[in-house]
Amino acid sequence: MKNDLYKKIFSVCPVCLKKVPAVLERSNDGQGIFLNKSCSEHGDFSVPVWKDYFDFDEWTAGEEVLNEDEELHCCGNCHVCDYHLQGCCCVILEVTKNCNLRCPYCFAYGGENVDTPSIDKLKGDIDIIAKKGENPLLQLSGGEPTLRDDLPQLVLYAKKKGINYVQINSNGIRLAEDEAFVKNLSEAGLDIVFLQFDGTDDEIFKKLRGRELLSIKEKAIENCKKYGISVTLVPTIVKGINDGALGDIIDFAVRHFPAVKAVHFQPVTYLGRYPVSGKDRITLDELMYMLCNQAGIDGISLLPSRCDHALCEFHGTFIVGKGGKLIPTSNRNFFAKKKRSSASENREFVASHWTGNAEKNIKTPEDLEGMDFDSFIYYMKNGSMTISAMAFQDAMNLNLERLARCSLLVYENGKLIPFCGKYLTTADFV
Repeated sequence: MKNDLYKKIFSVCPVCLKKVPAVLERSNDGQGIFLNKSCSEHGDFSVPVWKDYFDFDEWTAGEEVLNEDEELHCCGNCHVCDYHLQGCCCVILEVTKNCNLRCPYCFAYGGENVDTPSIDKLKGDIDIIAKKGENPLLQLSGGEPTLRDDLPQLVLYAKKKGINYVQINSNGIRLAEDEAFVKNLSEAGLDIVFLQFDGTDDEIFKKLRGRELLSIKEKAIENCKKYGISVTLVPTIVKGINDGALGDIIDFAVRHFPAVKAVHFQPVTYLGRYPVSGKDRITLDELMYMLCNQAGIDGISLLPSRCDHALCEFHGTFIVGKGGKLIPTSNRNFFAKKKRSSASENREFVASHWTGNAEKNIKTPEDLEGMDFDSFIYYMKNGSMTISAMAFQDAMNLNLERLARCSLLVYENGKLIPFCGKYLTTADFV
């Protein structure tokens, strides 16, 4: 039975990464929307991109349709050029490829005893990033960036160059074991720790990271709290391992609020050291559905990205009320009608919600009714928690329309490269 054509797009062959035409089609067997494509050399490929847990047309209603000429200029191995359709919200700078874990699901090729760039080289990179990215949010990543003893110096240098918001992407091991190092990072001006956090059960960590890590994560959060560094929990969600732990992760975040200001879910992407075709792929709407069911969140409070493509991300903002009750302040019926935001606007939104610590003595609201305006504004900045997700692309589901609107960029050799283009690897069908 023929599927219903939804839209013509461009993708890449998952075997050779050659640019190929593709279509988004609604399956007539009730399985949702698939990205279907064909390579003249390697055959046909099909992957789900939306499983109809939410209305696809309503979710993507604000997306302007790219014409064929616009997409022809974008390829899987691109950098930000004159044809790129979005500015720069966040730039990732890999400060080392060394890592003290060897996670099979990592998109990067981190390891041990890998050549590490000098601090002078990285300072030069930060100079270029500050200019090209117009002082974006800077994420120092790896590998494991905390393996660099001079990481605080890099944070301080970025701040002096005019980059207002600096975060690190970390597994938390050194942050837990070296309090003095955390203090130095705080004094240098570090704003956010993107903390790898896959669940509240050590069995999950053993399966995804190779060892028990829960107590280490808790200690890292404690040290960050002590020195005023905000924490965003970043769970990688893998079907059959921790897809039933979303509610527990939210409960953990609420218990550790305001040290933890956000949870940023990432359904596993099939690239890097895990380049399989992804038969158990979790789509963005499926993740939303599981999150709503497990955490008791109303789906209407989750919004599509208005900076990147709607299929890339969802987010919702909540005030943490009495007893850990999450009170939504976002509503799709209103926010979905807004125009596309710029990358700089998105950067300020992220920074305002992911940084700062609420005062201990302020009255915690039962709900939003009866709050005066000043209290509401305070809680939106300091007493709110953001729950979001980013669904990265791989060689199977790459949609060049999404890539052209990417505001998460990776720095490499003087270029700013869209994240899903930088880490793209061929799929393994064995």
